[in-house]
Amino acid sequence: MKLHIRHVTRYHYSQPLLYSVQSLHLWPSGNACQTVIDWDLRAPAPLFLQPDGQGNRNHSFSLLARPERNLREIAITATGTVLTHGVADFVDAGHLPPPGVYLRSAALAEPHPRLALWALQAVPALVAARSRGDQPSIADLLALTEAVADKVRYRKGSTGVETTALEAFDWELGVCQDQAHVMVAVCRSIGLPARYVSGYFHAADEPELASHAWTEVCIDPEAGRWLSLDVTHRGLTDERHVRLAAATDYTACPPVKGLRRGGGEERMSVDVRITPV
Repeated sequence: MKLHIRHVTRYHYSQPLLYSVQSLHLWPSGNACQTVIDWDLRAPAPLFLQPDGQGNRNHSFSLLARPERNLREIAITATGTVLTHGVADFVDAGHLPPPGVYLRSAALAEPHPRLALWALQAVPALVAARSRGDQPSIADLLALTEAVADKVRYRKGSTGVETTALEAFDWELGVCQDQAHVMVAVCRSIGLPARYVSGYFHAADEPELASHAWTEVCIDPEAGRWLSLDVTHRGLTDERHVRLAAATDYTACPPVKGLRRGGGEERMSVDVRITPV
């Protein structure tokens, strides 16, 4: 599927902005899952490309505004076309971090004994395979995906960007970010490397999911083979998914993150539009 994407982030300020520095994960990379046909990223200051250590394209900019400019709004715009291949089972490129990196704890996706115990009850075949040292089957990981979706029901507005996997697990509700974090944390709790993925999802009847999150689980560490799973949609990712970045959790690859001086109260608006070509 060929998808055209336009992603606009606007910051609105109640007082003049004096200084802003922003880090952006808004440039998808080509891989087995997708081919980037064209892409453009615009910001109110020159952009600098900085590899982030996890294989993502990270840009940054700094903006120094004089008070007399009365700058009260800045916009960051990413546009481009991506051809998706519908591939959910793939091997990492050789320059990417080894799978063991994604066993470590992260602020929003921390392994926990209670998550391991829950996995034993929810998907005993998967945990038994791990205890024998066997690699997980696709069927067992799909069963885990279903179990997480049942445990953490999708409810918009129920959590925030700082909600941890264990909090969402205990509250039994969240959005796609929380479902992905719980999936990642459960996998790490039973010894499976897993990473959080941010990206886009095309569905005319689910515009709120245009900005989306899912999970990649390593099913063969020696070969660097990964399986891409979407808890929100209870299955493997497909041609509707466009991958932006993957990391240990959301805090390591948010689309936009920054600091500022001045500006007073800040309000952010995000508009993501995806159109089949």
